[in-house]
Amino acid sequence: MVLIDHIVTVAEAAVVYPVGQRPPGTVGLSLDATLTYGSGGTSLKAWVQTSLDGGLTYFDIACFAYTTATKRRICTLRGDTAVTTLATPGAAALADDTVVNGFVGAHVRVVLTSVGTYAGQTRLTIYADPKG
Repeated sequence: MVLIDHIVTVAEAAVVYPVGQRPPGTVGLSLDATLTYGSGGTSLKAWVQTSLDGGLTYFDIACFAYTTATKRRICTLRGDTAVTTLATPGAAALADDTVVNGFVGAHVRVVLTSVGTYAGQTRLTIYADPKG
């Protein structure tokens, strides 16, 4: 499923993109995030977030950070992974290019922040492949 396929132009500050639902029976997500760079801009961050309470609150499970070059990042997150250290949920706060494994709720969304004016058809695409 496509979480976001967005042409980046003007600066965006913590813009929330539509919520997707992972299919029932899946316990994980493989994420494939690519910034196809055109020109301009300074930096861009995309946080993939999930909700464990039916969409009332969201927290970060992955942060993809980009600057002024084409870059592709992939990861797999599992909701059935034992987590033995308590996690402090945050929204649009996870460090660059990191993930929090062990939490994959039924709802998933993307929050995007970009700095500067991107041009030349700069595009951010994040795919999520549900895992059983």
